[in-house]
Amino acid sequence: MKNKRISAVSALLSDALDYLRRREENLIGGLSEEDEEKPNKGRCDDGLVREADEERSYRLRQWLCNTQRKNAAMLDSDDDNSSVSSSSTMRSDFMSVSGTEEVQIEKDSLLDQALDALYEKRGSTREKALSSIIEAFNSNLQHQFVEKKFATLLHQCLGSVKRGSSKEIALASHAVGLLALTVGFGESAREIFEESVTPLSQALKSGSESSKLASLLECLAIITFVGGNDPEETEQSMQIMWQLVHPKLGSNVVAVKPSTAVITAMVSAWSFLLTTLDGWTLDPKHWQQSISYFSGLLDKDDRSVRIAAGEALALIFEIGSLEKFYAESKGSKDGSQEGYAHVQGLKGKILNQVKNLSMEAGGKGSAKKDLTSQRNLFKDILEFLEDGYCPETSLKIGGDLFKTSTWSQLIQLNFLKRFLGGGFVKHMQENEFLHDVFGFTPKRKNLPGTEHHISGSEKRMYRSPNSVVNKARTQLLNKQRMQSEGRNAGHYAVNAGEEEM
Repeated sequence: MKNKRISAVSALLSDALDYLRRREENLIGGLSEEDEEKPNKGRCDDGLVREADEERSYRLRQWLCNTQRKNAAMLDSDDDNSSVSSSSTMRSDFMSVSGTEEVQIEKDSLLDQALDALYEKRGSTREKALSSIIEAFNSNLQHQFVEKKFATLLHQCLGSVKRGSSKEIALASHAVGLLALTVGFGESAREIFEESVTPLSQALKSGSESSKLASLLECLAIITFVGGNDPEETEQSMQIMWQLVHPKLGSNVVAVKPSTAVITAMVSAWSFLLTTLDGWTLDPKHWQQSISYFSGLLDKDDRSVRIAAGEALALIFEIGSLEKFYAESKGSKDGSQEGYAHVQGLKGKILNQVKNLSMEAGGKGSAKKDLTSQRNLFKDILEFLEDGYCPETSLKIGGDLFKTSTWSQLIQLNFLKRFLGGGFVKHMQENEFLHDVFGFTPKRKNLPGTEHHISGSEKRMYRSPNSVVNKARTQLLNKQRMQSEGRNAGHYAVNAGEEEM
């Protein structure tokens, strides 16, 4: 059965190549003698048509040739009795899906070109290539491309993290995070985690450019979230993040004060990983230090810092970490009352801070939208601390309604929304890894024969009547129609017998 399928594919590829050769002959030899005698009349449009169509034909032919070569070795051992469908049926199947196939082949070709560009010496070329890869992975789940080029893409991106400029490092780390979300749970995600932790950790220690450090933190959080196998590995990544704002200083090391953007990114990434852990698995000393630190951040001027710290504290309260401190303090023989009083006092301080921030009239920060977001968040945190009610949120994704009912879910959702940006809806609709994480199954996923949706930019590029591809196709078909009419009248003989598209 396997040999039959391979033979069928080979026959389809062979017919497709024959079709392309005939099409190119039509493009090259499609001019009549009368046209040749009038080189300056009507040749410009035809030239553009030929150029656009030749380009598409070349890319399609290149892919077909590569696929045919890969199948050649397997076909050598096929049985003589292998049966395939007729070539006419195969050609019909090829033509019926050619529109979708050409779009996919075009996208794969662009990704291949971007991957090849990562080998270039010029940094700006690599940066543009990484931007193209990020855009492609955001707009679609590139499973086929990853299946073939996973190791190469990971290796090249990590090379950029090790040796690139700040901008290149930021782009490469974001691409690695997208790659991890695309492959989901499994050996590939594990490989990404094992290969990436050290380069990311080293890059975090070099330089202080905010956007670079924020991207590295997000990437470390994502690859740990997807590829980390146990709580110890997650805690290790959290410690790497923590040391960025609380470095272990030697005698000759001067502390560099992190920017508010870096602090916000660290706290958000740290909280994102905390959502995967049980409070019992972490060292209580680290908890106490982090609670005090986050309480201090609530007094900072930057709203994004205060919001990130508030979410982190709400999560710590939700997973019961403070209650576990109480139990340990009460059960200890020495200084139990002192320890318990300290934790109680810290909880009272946080409650007062949350109340004040939920009613803030302005002054700290400037944007009205951010002030509203802060008030709403801290009202939710206050209600949670006083009454134990977690905020319930709902988000429309396509035609489906996604709901959260815990701080853990809300923090995961917000972090992934920020990381994926414009690709969030696409991934929530089609990424099975995210479906497993959130227990979310889009309704349309259950419908057989659901049409594949493409992004707006893809529609403009491939389906719009005004796109370059469709204009070229229309002009080509008009020309072939005129030639067909000419043949019927006896004027042309060049393409006699040629099958129309």
